Amino acid sequence: MTVVLDQTWDLDSIFAGGSDSATLAQHLDAVRSDIEQLRRGIVETAATAGADAWTAIVDRVQDVSARLREATAFCGCLVSQNVKDDKAKLLIGRTSQLGASLSAVGIALDAKLLDMPEDGWQSLLDHPGVQAIRFNLEERRTRAMERLDPARETLIADLNVDGYHAWGRLYRTVVARMTLPFEENGETVSLSMGQAANKLLDADRAVRAAVFQKWEEAWTDSAELCASALNHIAGYRLAVYAHRNWTSVLREPVEYNRMTEQTLAVMWDVIERRKAPFVAYLKRKARLTGAGVLSWHDTTAPLASGTSTYSYEQAAAFITEQFGRFSPAMAEFAHRAIHNRWVEAQDRAGKETGGFCTSFPVSDQTRIFMTFSGSFGNVSTLAHELGHAYHQSVMRGLPVMAKSYAMNVAETASTMAERIVADAAVHSVSDPGERLALLEDKVQQAAAMFMNIHARFLFETRFYERRRQGLVGAEELCDMMVQAQKDAFHNALDEYHPHFWASKQHFYGTGVPFYNFPYTFGYLFSNGIYARAVEEGPSFSDKYVALLRDTGRMTVEELAAKHLGVDLTQPEFWERATMIAVADANEFLRLTEAL
Repeated sequence: MTVVLDQTWDLDSIFAGGSDSATLAQHLDAVRSDIEQLRRGIVETAATAGADAWTAIVDRVQDVSARLREATAFCGCLVSQNVKDDKAKLLIGRTSQLGASLSAVGIALDAKLLDMPEDGWQSLLDHPGVQAIRFNLEERRTRAMERLDPARETLIADLNVDGYHAWGRLYRTVVARMTLPFEENGETVSLSMGQAANKLLDADRAVRAAVFQKWEEAWTDSAELCASALNHIAGYRLAVYAHRNWTSVLREPVEYNRMTEQTLAVMWDVIERRKAPFVAYLKRKARLTGAGVLSWHDTTAPLASGTSTYSYEQAAAFITEQFGRFSPAMAEFAHRAIHNRWVEAQDRAGKETGGFCTSFPVSDQTRIFMTFSGSFGNVSTLAHELGHAYHQSVMRGLPVMAKSYAMNVAETASTMAERIVADAAVHSVSDPGERLALLEDKVQQAAAMFMNIHARFLFETRFYERRRQGLVGAEELCDMMVQAQKDAFHNALDEYHPHFWASKQHFYGTGVPFYNFPYTFGYLFSNGIYARAVEEGPSFSDKYVALLRDTGRMTVEELAAKHLGVDLTQPEFWERATMIAVADANEFLRLTEAL
């Protein structure tokens, strides 16, 4: 008998009581006190102090960072599960302030690392207590050399709370207040924007078209507020870059992702030369669905024949089974995460849009957020987020600094998990129509990575260049967005999404700059890893874990060279990785030739 799974997550095991948690309040008080003590300790410790003293300070920095992360993740979960939890929003403000204080501590530490005499610096690097984070310390020192003096960097960190991150919080507040009217079973209901986003995946084109029209209208109504937030987030970044004498808007994103601009440019160049099969796929999908030419809302919709729905229990069982074919440890982890209620999947009003996985380093747990409504896309999302969670689990035992991996390699693990499930799904069904629909889902994902994400990258790059000249109005933002979509999709659609810049919350994230290209990087990097896994069989799972454990202590170029023996600054790897996706697109075109 199938066990009915609870689709709400358990947060009380982290801090009991939600936004009224007394334990959380005590935890935050302790973190605030420890940050201040740590700040004084760094200031009072001479740069010439011995390696033992600085190793102890670095350990304390990692401990406080982990504890603040525990609280920050918890508060983020509270708001995501209930956008009207005003107490949780205040708690996020408090954790943001503590984050600024801890950033100031980090700046003070970096200044001392810079001031160390070379023999003292080398002595610290050679200390047994920091061998696991040697890369991270060297990275901190190098980055500190390229920034402003500590006083000005501390001021920037302080101003971030109300002059930078606050714009991102304002955007979330705007979205939380938005609803979309939808007629269902003869009644008009108010959908949250997260629920409305799921309706845009409906197999019925008439439903999608009706929702998309209302979706655009809703974002048009909020466009002025969204444009204000977006302009000021960008303006703040550009002002900081100017003071640091950084001329490229990509400098911070590639630095954060531990990669070079050369690697990024080569990746996009290869993709641009491999889009023809995906343009053909979009045209074929239009013919199969009777759409004539696809609209934006058609690109992520299932084929008419692929109307199967899945229960949450079916999704969980299927994902766990397929993970087990790749790695029993990965399957065991997924089972534990799902059955221990680490996943918030319930389809209800009042939740935020999108999905995410967040870590709790003190509890050594993760939590996954999504809205499950039964589509195979939802199954893929669950697998995707469980891939993130598994990545975090295999980092267990490493120091906090060594666990700090960037978004591009994070998306590698998640996309790898998604591909394992997608490939298995295609081969698990006997009905030709269902199999075609599942294959189309794989091709659809590739098209999203090569076109949708590329449109976001083109828009954001152009927007930042335009923003240097002054504020950009909502109408111009819409024009820029449509042009980026036309360029990325090679004019393959007849209707675009002008307000995508407003509806996509990734543009408003102040934690990760350019929250777009890492998805495509992770997708293609995971393609390369997956191909290696297929070649080597079950024995590769241990090598995969070794690769994941190194993601927080290497550049991506070093990671690829060590574990895959490839050079990411050259086109060969990217060409092989894109051909895996191209093969799926060509197979789809072959199977639908006569349909």
